[in-house]
Amino acid sequence: MAVRKAISPKDIGRMRPRSRVGKIPRHPVREYPADRERTARRHMNLRTLKWSAWLGWQMESNWTDPFLFMTYSIAKPIAGSLILVVMYAIIAAIGGHTDVGLFHFMFVSNAFFMYVGQVLFGVAQIVHDDREHFQTMRYIYISPSNYFSYMIGRSVSKMIITTFAVVITMAFGLFFLDVPLNIFTVNWPLFAAVMVIGIMCIMAFGLALAGLSFLTAKHQGGMNEGIAGVFYLFCGVVFPVSTMPAWGMAFAKILPITYWLELVRRTLDLGVGLDSTLAGASTAYCVAVLCLSTLVFTALALAIFKSGDTVARRKGLIDMTTAY
Repeated sequence: MAVRKAISPKDIGRMRPRSRVGKIPRHPVREYPADRERTARRHMNLRTLKWSAWLGWQMESNWTDPFLFMTYSIAKPIAGSLILVVMYAIIAAIGGHTDVGLFHFMFVSNAFFMYVGQVLFGVAQIVHDDREHFQTMRYIYISPSNYFSYMIGRSVSKMIITTFAVVITMAFGLFFLDVPLNIFTVNWPLFAAVMVIGIMCIMAFGLALAGLSFLTAKHQGGMNEGIAGVFYLFCGVVFPVSTMPAWGMAFAKILPITYWLELVRRTLDLGVGLDSTLAGASTAYCVAVLCLSTLVFTALALAIFKSGDTVARRKGLIDMTTAY
C-alpha cells in the first residue's frame, strides 16, 4: 500500500496552476462594420423619437373620449379668434376708425403665434412634468433611450396639435370673418420652408428653456410665459413693430420670430405693408436673416440644454422634487 506524501506549505507556494488555455473552444472572430455602434445608436434615437411622440399624443388626448377632445380642439381656436374680434372692435372704437388690414395683420399673427405659445411652452414644461409631476425622469435617464430625442418626440406631438388649431383658426377666419385668404395665390414652397425654419427656431428656444428648467425648482412656468410674452409684445403680433419706440424696434429686429411672422404674412398676402419697419426689406433678406438667426439661436440653445443636463447630472437634480 503506497503512502501518500504530505504537501507542505512551501510546496503549495511553488505549485503552478495547470494551464487550460488549450481547452477553451476557439470561435471564429466576426468582423463587424466600424460604424455598427453609431448605426445602433441612430436606430435607438429614431425609436425613442417615434414612441415619445406617441406618448405625447396619448398624454394630450387621453383625458377624455375622442369626440369631446375633437370638440375641444375645434372650439378652443375659434374662441381665441372671437376674442381677437372683440379686441379689434375695442381698438377701432377707441381710435374712431376701422382698418381691415390691421385686423388681417392681427388675425394672421395671432393664429401662427400659437406655435410660440404651445410648442415653446410645451417643450420647456416637459422637464417639470417628468421630474416632479409624474416623477419618471429618473427612469428615462437610466433607460437606453436618449433624453434629447425623447424631448424632440414629445414636442412633435405638441406641434401636430398646434398645427390642427392653426388650420381651424384660418378656416374660421376664411369662412366666417371674411379674411381674404386665396389658397391659389399662396407661395406654398416658400410658405413650407418658412414654417419649417420657424418651428425649428421655436423648438430651439424651448430646448434652451428646458435646459434652464433642469436647474430651477418650480419657477419655470413663469419663466416660460415671460419669454412668450416678450415675443408677443416685440415681434409684431397685435400691433406693428413700427409703433414701438426706437429701442423696441431695435430689439425686435434681433428676434427671429419677428421675421418669421413677417414672412408668413407675406406668403399668405394678409396684413402686408402695415409694418414700415420691415416694409423696405426684401423677402430674400428676411429669409436670410431668419435662417442665420435660427442657426445662431439653435447652436446657443443646444449648448444651454447640454450644460443644464450636465450640471443637473453632476448635482443630482434629475430626480429633484419640490412638492409642487
